[in-house]
Amino acid sequence: MATIRPLKGVRPQNQLAPQVAAYPYDVLNSKEAREIAQGNPLSFLHVSKAEIDLPESINLYDDQVYAKALENFENLFKNKTFIQDPNPYLYIYKQKMGEHEQYGIVGCASADEYNNNIIKKHELTRKNKEDDRTRHVITLNANAGPVFLTYRDNKNIDQIVNQFTKNHAPEVDFVATDNIAHTVWVIKDPQLIKQISELFKSIDSLYVADGHHRSASAARAKAERLKTDPHPNDEKEYNYFLSVFFPASQLKIMDYNRVLFTLNNLSKDEFLTKVKTKFDITKNTTPHPNKPCEFGMYLDHSWYQLRAKDGTFPKNDPVLSLDVSILQNNLLAPILGIGDPRTDNNIDFVGGIRGHLELERRVDSGECQVAFKLFPTSVNQLMDVADAGSIMPPKSTWFEPKLRSGLIIHLLD
Repeated sequence: MATIRPLKGVRPQNQLAPQVAAYPYDVLNSKEAREIAQGNPLSFLHVSKAEIDLPESINLYDDQVYAKALENFENLFKNKTFIQDPNPYLYIYKQKMGEHEQYGIVGCASADEYNNNIIKKHELTRKNKEDDRTRHVITLNANAGPVFLTYRDNKNIDQIVNQFTKNHAPEVDFVATDNIAHTVWVIKDPQLIKQISELFKSIDSLYVADGHHRSASAARAKAERLKTDPHPNDEKEYNYFLSVFFPASQLKIMDYNRVLFTLNNLSKDEFLTKVKTKFDITKNTTPHPNKPCEFGMYLDHSWYQLRAKDGTFPKNDPVLSLDVSILQNNLLAPILGIGDPRTDNNIDFVGGIRGHLELERRVDSGECQVAFKLFPTSVNQLMDVADAGSIMPPKSTWFEPKLRSGLIIHLLD
């Protein structure tokens, strides 16, 4: 039984939303964030990545960074950029990227359901990133960025969303500088909110699509608040965290590609000979794999298509049958010596949004020796891994479009 809880959302005044809305904190480095926020004092990057307002030499986890985030957050209230809705509402958040559209319901998910695995995960988290976002949540007393959750489609929920968006005008509607459109509707009717909440109770599981560190940090923030609250109860806001709930069929997962800085002291011919033991190879093909178990490989100014041979992986294992696992276990590790891709300095990852030309550029420049373009992981594969209680290899999924931070915020009191 899943929970979706309405919230008294903190939102920018409608006309200011385009200036406030920002990429998630974890898809930009500090330099990129500084450049994007330059000249825009309302950008939510001043809150989510407050180091951009401090000397470039600052440690990202310095006390000053969190103090600056709080100062900037409070200033957005003082200057009336942010206002809080008077009652608990749900919201509908539509994103449009090219021909792709997705409609999510914005509400709060339960930290207890995260801890009890009703909200299922498929990635490991890193302690330093958890520590950072937990402190950020506690310092602001708010969930500044939403967690991207998904669930198996429910036609009754879909019908409500379709009817509401058809019959009501949005409060926020803009196209960002990257040409992705963002539209927000506010559901104020208590009966409709109750109806949606009841429908979610029929959903057995929710899945973290994107935002594993944000969800883990929200659960940790609850635990910290419980230590200091003399009168805890389940209705207090810190028991819940900001999320956007999307039906699985609407999600778009792009390929998450690999570039290698080494051929592990092999010549081109030696490398190809070793690859042929596990893969069928065709030269001068399209960069794009057509189906699972196929890979595009860019080497020495040419594209190759690799097909995993029968017997190279167990087809009934939800993790080992993933394309990222097939590539890692049959090529990257045994041939190129990439042990743990989380920590190995000889590998880097390129989101599919950058396209195959980025892979070519990095190899042709001499920076990298070889690149691999993967077939995207499916949402069903993600859910199968999570249902099995397993963990995907790192960098298995790249979701687009990314949720913007700053459009709706959840206060913990």
